[in-house]
Amino acid sequence: MECRRTSMDQVNLERCKLIACATVIEEMLPFIPPHMSYEVLDFGLHTDPKSLKIALQNTINSSAPDIETILLGYGLCSQAVLGLRSGSRTLIIPRVDDCIAIFLGSVAEYQKQHQIVPGTYYLTKGWIESGDTPFSEYDILVKRYGEQIAQRIINKILKNYTRLAFINTGNNKLEYYREHARSMAGRFNLRYEEIQGSDVIIKKMLYGPWNAEFVTIPPGKTVSFFDFRKNGP
Repeated sequence: MECRRTSMDQVNLERCKLIACATVIEEMLPFIPPHMSYEVLDFGLHTDPKSLKIALQNTINSSAPDIETILLGYGLCSQAVLGLRSGSRTLIIPRVDDCIAIFLGSVAEYQKQHQIVPGTYYLTKGWIESGDTPFSEYDILVKRYGEQIAQRIINKILKNYTRLAFINTGNNKLEYYREHARSMAGRFNLRYEEIQGSDVIIKKMLYGPWNAEFVTIPPGKTVSFFDFRKNGP
């Protein structure tokens, strides 16, 4: 089994490595080729893009010497990937602003959903499992500050949101995650809606082709903002 470069020449999967955050890896696990190595980074790093950039660069640098291609399960992610150096390897990154487009299958679908309801908070299995959302933090805030202050904080965080959308990516225990999302919507006075997810980008990332939907950074190059805005490599 092999993954393919944009130019369609083939590369051994044992020389590919996947680096993804805890939320994205949850959706990738069913599709990761058996001989592809992968590493998972804490989703909490997203709260500090500088720390995320450092963690990503360190993980790239510390990859095994025989790794030739690194697949990043990230988008721009608050520009945390900008400035990453590929070193002696090729970097492949989905050409998206954040992982919501990955879960929905395309940038176009993400833009469509944004136009329908701009104030949407998205949940997936990965986000629920990571426990790093305003909803999961609420009980911690109550214990620390009391219910009145906790409610004030959560209301401020969610003031621009009117809809909670659960992205159905077809995972096991679907009903559990669906009910969790629905209960959170009711608890925080948001309209609940379920959106069908897609594994299109995930499968292309793992198996190719790495077309214009992906940023390809050759060995010795650095990731720039322009890479995410041009039409292809």
